[in-house]
Formats: sequence, C-alpha cells, structure tokens
Amino acid sequence: MTEREKLLKRLSAVSFAAHELHIYLDTHPNDNAAGAALKKYETQSMKLRNEYESSFGPLSVGEDGNRWAWIADPWPWNNEEG
Repeated sequence: MTEREKLLKRLSAVSFAAHELHIYLDTHPNDNAAGAALKKYETQSMKLRNEYESSFGPLSVGEDGNRWAWIADPWPWNNEEG
C-alpha cells in the first residue's frame, strides 16, 4: 500500500468516526464525552485532510482553484495492488 493510500484510509476512518458521532449526538445531545470525542476527531480529520492535500492535491473538485486537478489522480481501479 502506498503512502497516499495509507493516508487516505486514515482520513476516511477518522472522518467516518466524526460523522457517526454527529449522528449519535443528534439523539444524545448531553453526552459530553461524545462531544469531546467529536471535537478530537474533527481536529484530527482537518489535520489529515491538510496533510493529504498538501502532498497529493485536492480531495474535492475545484478546491485549489483548478477545476480539473482531480483528473490527474489515479482512478480507484488503477491502483498498484491490481
């Protein structure tokens, strides 16, 4: 697995955890521990996203001002694991 793939998997896991905590807090708004965990995951997600984008380019179309930058990335089916 390349460093790019490892970083993207870490970012995906942290973002998933933050998203799930958002859903949980919809029904448990007074859970302070979950709120603190959400802040931790959001901070970590932002850090990982910045790290990824500084090394490999934008994760979303047009974020860097270049609408077509994403097309230069390898497609999911063009990975090294084949």
